[in-house]
Amino acid sequence: MINKNKTICWVPSLYFAEGLPYMAVNVLSVIFYKVIGLNNYEIAFYTSSFYIPWLIKPLWSPLTEMFKNSKFWVTFCQFLCGILFAGVAYFIPNDNVVKYTLVFFWVAAFASATHDIAADGLYIKALDKDTQAFWVGIRNTFYRLSMIFCQGGLVILAGELAEKYHDIKFAWQIIFAIFSGLMILLAVYHKFTLPLGEEKQEVSKDKNFIKPFVTFFKKDGILLIIGFLLLYRLSEAQLTKIAPLFLLDSLENGGLALSTSELGFINGTVGLIALILGGILGGIFIAKRGLNKSLIIMILALNLPDLFYAYMAWIQPQNFFAVSSMVFIEQFGYGFGFTAYTVYMMQISAGENSTSHYAVCTAFMAAGMMLPGMVSGYLQTLFGYKMFFVWVVLCAIPSVVLALKIKNNDGRKN
Repeated sequence: MINKNKTICWVPSLYFAEGLPYMAVNVLSVIFYKVIGLNNYEIAFYTSSFYIPWLIKPLWSPLTEMFKNSKFWVTFCQFLCGILFAGVAYFIPNDNVVKYTLVFFWVAAFASATHDIAADGLYIKALDKDTQAFWVGIRNTFYRLSMIFCQGGLVILAGELAEKYHDIKFAWQIIFAIFSGLMILLAVYHKFTLPLGEEKQEVSKDKNFIKPFVTFFKKDGILLIIGFLLLYRLSEAQLTKIAPLFLLDSLENGGLALSTSELGFINGTVGLIALILGGILGGIFIAKRGLNKSLIIMILALNLPDLFYAYMAWIQPQNFFAVSSMVFIEQFGYGFGFTAYTVYMMQISAGENSTSHYAVCTAFMAAGMMLPGMVSGYLQTLFGYKMFFVWVVLCAIPSVVLALKIKNNDGRKN
């Protein structure tokens, strides 16, 4: 174990660094491709495919333990992300900007997913359970600060730079150059401040990495579990991809015509504050009532606020405060309702092989975001914004039905 007094030197910065590449790949890329002129179908399809590394990361997570140590993988992935975002910045003025930047984003997605594995492994192995519990709220706070920094600060800056220099591509070059420099600085900083965590582990010939995954699929009611994991966020997976595009799109195309800076303020400050508050209150709600009694209420809290997007698509309000308020409510519901999903994954993963089982759950979670997200752009193009958001609301029905089955058939585990 390490000196606990030094933990403050690396836990906050580690989880701030963990959030940066994830946000760049899965959130900023959506806004970037929109403002340079890609259509919604292409944006949703391409950027949803970036979830694949998080979907399959359980397959290579043992390798980070078998070769080198967690500190090596953390600093290597941070430095690699810095180089990759520099590549994004370099190719933004290129005529083939989409083709080249997609490659860099794709590799950055794998680096970010690997970083998640190593960072969480380092946290678990370097700190005892009491220290882990003490720092968990702080680490989550700094992860969310990275979200504010990306969705709020950098998006607002991109909008301001674009207005000042009348050059959208130059503005985003600056943004990804900032990302690059920050990731490299964090890699250097963590080279000197991170604990080792553990030494390189020898590969055991008797170690069976397949068994934990096999036992997961032998759980009672596994088809119901998988269906619930895949469909719980069916509505939100589609909304998440299209919502920023809708807010940015012109009135003629059915959007709300917000500026990039306004979008940054709504998503990066108003929306994120609502998300955090919803998550905190969701945790308190479950702690008092238990998941079984809370599940239906929380899944409705997650999905019913999507009606506000349907309302905005039909009315196209131009009052910034009204739009911000509706986004606030939707994000609050998302944070509140998503807490139940997290607790459910932890409960069905409890017991032997809990780490591997939780990794499988997160893989299904990624699939539940990726697959609907990939088709969301096509559906929006086909239906238009009005009917698309009505469709999103209707997509809540399967998850509610499955939640009722879980509540009635598996109450013992919930």
